[in-house]
Amino acid sequence: MADGGDIEGDVDDPPNMGYPLVTVSDLPSSTVAGRNLKEWLQEQFCDKPLEQCEDMRLHNAAYVGDLDTIKSLLQEESFKQRINEKSVWCCGWLPCTPLRIAATAGHGDCVGYLIGQGAEVDLVDVKGQTALYVAVVNGHLDCVRILLEAGADPNGSRHHRSTPIYHAARVGRVDILQELIRFNADVDVDQQLGPRPLFSARTLSTLVVCPLYISAAYHHLHCFRLLLQAGANPDYNYTGPVSREALGRGLASCLLDAVLRHGCEPAFVGLLLDHGADPYLVPWEEPDPDAMGRVRVNPEALRIYQEARRCPRRLTHVCRITIRRTMGKSRLRHISSLPLPDAIKNFLLHQA
Repeated sequence: MADGGDIEGDVDDPPNMGYPLVTVSDLPSSTVAGRNLKEWLQEQFCDKPLEQCEDMRLHNAAYVGDLDTIKSLLQEESFKQRINEKSVWCCGWLPCTPLRIAATAGHGDCVGYLIGQGAEVDLVDVKGQTALYVAVVNGHLDCVRILLEAGADPNGSRHHRSTPIYHAARVGRVDILQELIRFNADVDVDQQLGPRPLFSARTLSTLVVCPLYISAAYHHLHCFRLLLQAGANPDYNYTGPVSREALGRGLASCLLDAVLRHGCEPAFVGLLLDHGADPYLVPWEEPDPDAMGRVRVNPEALRIYQEARRCPRRLTHVCRITIRRTMGKSRLRHISSLPLPDAIKNFLLHQA
């Protein structure tokens, strides 16, 4: 979590709804105590010595969306050379680039202009956040599009413990999710910095890092469907194949199990099964009230799951799953352009 004010996005921070409209000249001066903290941050994290980081006009102009000032400053060679400088600016203090600041605040025109002037789209701040990630966290669709079209990595940075697609799935932003998928974001990706022990204290961590899981946990059905259509693994598990040894430990250990335990509506279960989820990975036929605690499994969702265990899927269903898995999730978006009848293409795309 950030310590530098509500402008700093993180995986658990809600999107900011807006920013005060001020000009660079209106920005407040620092207090003595704040100035000392700012100096420390500059000394620790800025790209240049403190005495060379005093002029924050470019960073502050990016914060307030003052495009005219940005254009004027970048006519000077000294500011052109500093366009990718990670400096502490007086409103936010977290050392980062003008592009990252503009993307956080949602100033799309400034984002586009800075990129055109040579701003690097995938530079990270001291928290490992890219400009794309903070644009997603703060819900700025126009900035997301501009950054993706400029070549920003749709998966964010491995130095941060979340991804753009994970956050979009968590907050239910289907529009942003669609853009990330259009630019080939990995719908199964997680950014954990190292493997976790299989039976760690946080057994659910193997599912929590999955965008498909988080969309179900927050009951965002449209995001859940979109991720599956884009090839998300319905039996995804961070450590690889679902651990059958973990199935009896009392916590959800596969997506279908988790969806049932979260009391999700029947559509979630149906979508998982349609996309190839294995119903036999769920270690129970009837829910155990003592194990479930306050969770109440949706009766209709439970019925659909039980039916799937009793009755094998139709051959056409198995063929669709096999074809899609053989193609691989990176090629699924090309199905619509194949020389096939529309009925077959819609069937393969789960649109029939």
